[in-house]
Amino acid sequence: MSSGIQTMATLDDLARVEGKAELIRGRIVHLMPTGRRPNLVAGRIFRSLATFVDKLGQGEAYTDNMGFAVPELANGRITFSPDVSYYSGLFPSNSMRFVEGPPTFAVEVRSESDYGPTAEEEMAVKRADYFEAGTLVVWDVDPIARVIRVHRNDQPENVEEFRSGQEVDAEPAVPGWSVEVDWIFV
Repeated sequence: MSSGIQTMATLDDLARVEGKAELIRGRIVHLMPTGRRPNLVAGRIFRSLATFVDKLGQGEAYTDNMGFAVPELANGRITFSPDVSYYSGLFPSNSMRFVEGPPTFAVEVRSESDYGPTAEEEMAVKRADYFEAGTLVVWDVDPIARVIRVHRNDQPENVEEFRSGQEVDAEPAVPGWSVEVDWIFV
């Protein structure tokens, strides 16, 4: 017979999970793998960002599945795993562990299941979590509409949309970096 007591998952438990997952309210939440197009888009964003960050010599750019541990947020979230990210804070003493703190810049590339009213609500909650944790800029990248929506922590209600023929940036999170929207969506 079960006692009904469930133990809360920890960062150590999350570190042993195969695949992409986040820790929210003591539960490990598995995230679906992405499809070809979203992965290619995320890869192009990472390539541009990483090249810039390498030349800048400050902070680090990360690919999909990088773990960021934050103090528990109002809704119980304690980790993030964006599709692409940049971090410019203090690094953990153990380089094999999650970064302790929010990403400075986070990119969420929509997958096939990230469309519709429920998905929009979930994405808005996650953006609010990023901002509560201290992330400066979040990109919502839509490979179908070929648009990048830029949300900034200092003006979360003011969403900027970038489309074909424009350059998109991540100011103030990644000063001086920008990339052509057309290059991302090739």
